[in-house]
Order: sequence, then C-alpha cells, then structure tokens
Amino acid sequence: MSLRPVYGHDALLNRLGGVLASGRFPQSALFVGPVGVGKQRLALWVAQGLLCEEAPGAPCERCAGCRQVTNLAHPDLYWLVPIPRPKAADPAKQVEEVKELLGAAMEARRQDGIWGRPEGMVSHPLAVVRLAQRVVSRTPFSAMRKVVIVGDAEWLVVQEASPEAANALLKLLEEPPADTTIIVTAADPQRLLPTIRSRLVTMRVSPVGDQAVRELLTKESENPPRGEALKQAVLLADGSVGRALASQEHDRGAVRAERFLAGLELGRGAWVPDVLAQAPWSARGEFTAFLDALAVKLRDRVADRAGDAREARRAIDALRRVEDAREEAQGNVNPQLTLGTLASELEALV
Repeated sequence: MSLRPVYGHDALLNRLGGVLASGRFPQSALFVGPVGVGKQRLALWVAQGLLCEEAPGAPCERCAGCRQVTNLAHPDLYWLVPIPRPKAADPAKQVEEVKELLGAAMEARRQDGIWGRPEGMVSHPLAVVRLAQRVVSRTPFSAMRKVVIVGDAEWLVVQEASPEAANALLKLLEEPPADTTIIVTAADPQRLLPTIRSRLVTMRVSPVGDQAVRELLTKESENPPRGEALKQAVLLADGSVGRALASQEHDRGAVRAERFLAGLELGRGAWVPDVLAQAPWSARGEFTAFLDALAVKLRDRVADRAGDAREARRAIDALRRVEDAREEAQGNVNPQLTLGTLASELEALV
C-alpha cells in the first residue's frame, strides 16, 4: 500500500509548491503544528517535489521519483522516526541496528499507509545522529539531491551525546551539504534545544477543515462512518486527520478483540489465524489499539464476574497478562510472537 494522499492544507500546498518552483525552499526547515495534523505527510509531499523528475514545483505524482516517495522506496529519501533504543554497545553496531529498526518501521508504514503518535520507550537515539551524518555525506543515488525527514523531533536525544556529536548535529542543521534538504517536524518545538530551533526555518501547519476530515474518513476507512457517526467523528477529530484515523483504528481494534476472544473461548487453537495475521515487524498502531480494546473487554468481564470469586480471579489474571503484553509492545519486540504467547496463556483463563 502506498501513502494516503494529503487531505486539506490546500493553501499551504499552494504556497509550498510556489516556493519549490522558485528553488527557494530552505535547506533546513521545521514543520510545527498540533499532533496528528499531517506535518510528516506534508514533509513527504515536499520531498516528492524536491525529488520529482519533472519541472521544479509541486510533485507531478506521475514520474518514477514521485511514485518511489509515495511507496517509501526512494533511495535518496531518508525518513527518521522514533524507534526503540538500540541494544548494541559498539557505536558502529548501534548505527547498523538503527538502520534495521528504521527499515522495520518503514515496512510497517508502507503496508498500512498511516502512522500514529510515538508510544512507549522510543526516541531518536544518538545512533540516529551518526546515521544522519553518514547519510548526508553520500552522493545522491538517482536524484539531484537527498532529503532527510526527522519526524517527531521532540524525541531527539542529544543530551546523551558527546559535545563533539552534539556540535556535529547542530552544524549539520546549520550548514547541510548543498545537495541535502533536512525537514524536521515537531508538535512541541519547545522540547527542542534552542540552538537547534535557531538553525531551522519554521513553517506552521494548522488544523484542516471539517470537509477534509469528512473526505478522509469517507475514502480511507475500511468501514466508513455514516450519518450521525460521521458527524461525531468529524467533531472529535477537531481538524486533526491523525486523530480521525486513530478513532477508526480503535474501532478496528475493538472488532478484532471481540473475534480474538471468541477464538480463545472455542479453544483448540481457534485463535491461531489471528496470530498468523499479525504482522511481525512493528509493535505500534493497530497492534496496540487491539491490545487496548482487549483490555477494555476483559475489564468488563472482571466487573461482570464480581459475584463469582474464582471466575473474577481468572478474568483479573487474563487482564494482567494483556496489560503486560501492552507494556512489552512498547519495546523492540516481535508482536506476532508476543500475541502467540499471550494467546496460549489466555486460552486457559477466558
């Protein structure tokens, strides 16, 4: 699956397209705006324009460069997102581990086309700075330039770095190579070091209109809400396309949790298809929404079985196992294996 289109932001897209056409897009930029408003998707749109093989300006959406960006497969696009802390002690091995973790994150986003707010023990560790230094020193593979996107930069861990590495990061932002554009996104720019903010040209991204949210929910949802449900979803989104998609993800998680519990109650491994359907490369988004929904249903069971001490205790044990799995899912784990272990434990309890 390729990335979903940009919804809303028409005025900003027109302005950015004009800046790209003039060749005056800054080499180091900061996109600032509320959570879920579409900052990283806009950064990818700009990356398309910069890597487009047609005339400079807004991406043509037709050329090989534009299609590669949409599929997160362009060799000159580097998208750095918060990841679990690498386990290796050697700095060189940390960089290689970071590359693998980022590759897994990109595969998950390539499969689903959406992403959510970072959760749990994730960050941009020091090894990401080292990887960025390595990336910008290379010659572009196929385009005239390279684009580096640092998403959710509030998770950038620079305090761990030596002064030399921190200074290298600041110099990279202040004076990137002539063939490199760096786009940083942040919902809370105050969490960035002032020295980093001062080296970036800030562009504000505002919430989108209700019509854009309505169009997104209608076109991108597996089961589009209608009537009063659609009105309520648009109202709750409050101009955030990310919040609108997250509400749909929660609904899918609830349906899946109901099906999973039914499989557990049937026993004899009836839950195996659900485990096999779980992607093994990411513990974010849909998987955590599913575990959240499963925990809610088990809490209801605890309340329903309060009159039977034995059954209530079994429901509490099942809930604790789900909550433990939810905590594990914030680390560097294989969610398919996590779900398989959880299912085998729950089968005797539900």
